[in-house]
Amino acid sequence: MISERDKKILEALIQFTDWLEKFGEISQDHQDFYASWIGRYSKKLYYKSALLGKVVVAPAVFCEAFLPFTRKLFHPPMRLPISDAHFAMGFAMMYKLLKKEAFLKKCKHFLDVLEKTRCVKFKNYCWGYPFDWQTKGGTIPQGTPLITTTPYGYEAFELAYDICPDEKWLKVMRSVADHALYDIDDKEIATDTNSCAYYPNAGYLVINASSYRAGLLCKAFKRFNSDEYLVAARKNVNFVIQSQNKDGSWPYAVDGTRNFIDHFHTCFVLKGLIKAEKIIDDKRITESIARGIDYYVNNLFDSDELPKPFSKAPRLTVYRNELYDCAECINLGTMIRGRFEALDRLVDNTIDKLLVSWWLKKGHFRSRRLLLGWDNVPMHRWGQSQVFRALCFRLYSEM
Repeated sequence: MISERDKKILEALIQFTDWLEKFGEISQDHQDFYASWIGRYSKKLYYKSALLGKVVVAPAVFCEAFLPFTRKLFHPPMRLPISDAHFAMGFAMMYKLLKKEAFLKKCKHFLDVLEKTRCVKFKNYCWGYPFDWQTKGGTIPQGTPLITTTPYGYEAFELAYDICPDEKWLKVMRSVADHALYDIDDKEIATDTNSCAYYPNAGYLVINASSYRAGLLCKAFKRFNSDEYLVAARKNVNFVIQSQNKDGSWPYAVDGTRNFIDHFHTCFVLKGLIKAEKIIDDKRITESIARGIDYYVNNLFDSDELPKPFSKAPRLTVYRNELYDCAECINLGTMIRGRFEALDRLVDNTIDKLLVSWWLKKGHFRSRRLLLGWDNVPMHRWGQSQVFRALCFRLYSEM
């Protein structure tokens, strides 16, 4: 017997697919304000000089907080591989749920797009951003593969292969796994403990990056039975466990500067450990997950029991809640549903509130609840594709 909640989820998903067909596969993005050369320069100044930087980025911050529709004035709509991977997974699950060939066709379409949008300068399949990304450590050029994006490509091809096997998808998966193993190198932190790079040869000490890589390599070990994948995964898992704070939280990085604690990166870390737990027999992983979940449920939800962006923020936050956090909450909770009662309740509450206050009649979801009002600009990478996949996953897991 399907529950009323699940009926509502299915109704929302059907309307979302209709909306996506009309709206199209490119969208504005939450990085629009900083993706142009002016935006990148502003961020660069911000990282160099706090006072001058705040003055320079103030207009973008104001627009983001009060005039989100102005994104289109800063940067044109984009297609982002991470969104295509989430859409591919969502449509694969919709096909499995409803047996409609149109959904399988859409899944295959997004996989074809992923094959075309891979980072062309690398032998193996991998994906990054289609814009230059200014970070505290410098500018990451467009087309640079990211270990926080590439695993979603692997999972999209894997899910499609399990539902409707195609040998070419298996080859892509092996190629993605080899990229994660050979192109994303490690930095030794201690004996049998490595922090992987965020992208080839750079960006170490970011905790969710190592968790992503460990999760992907564990999946690849199970699929291809190559010990190399498992050896590397173990070392990254050890780094994640050793980087956990006493209270169960994880800072973004252990570099002494980026010590903020936020919602979706916490979810990323936990999801990677949960994937690793299925392959690596190590009680420390289970204990780390339990401590992480305890911190998560007690510190990363607001008074309405909705995901809140930060428990320890790096700067002023101009929004109260965002769709991306809600999507990752649902993904995380669905992965370990039944293990933690408090988490199950929070996930159910998040779904219910999404379907009441965030789901719009047009078919898509609100992107953010701002300090005043809402940001209703649909951004595929910043919540739309993730929440579509998350809600599909919720129903798919109950089949």
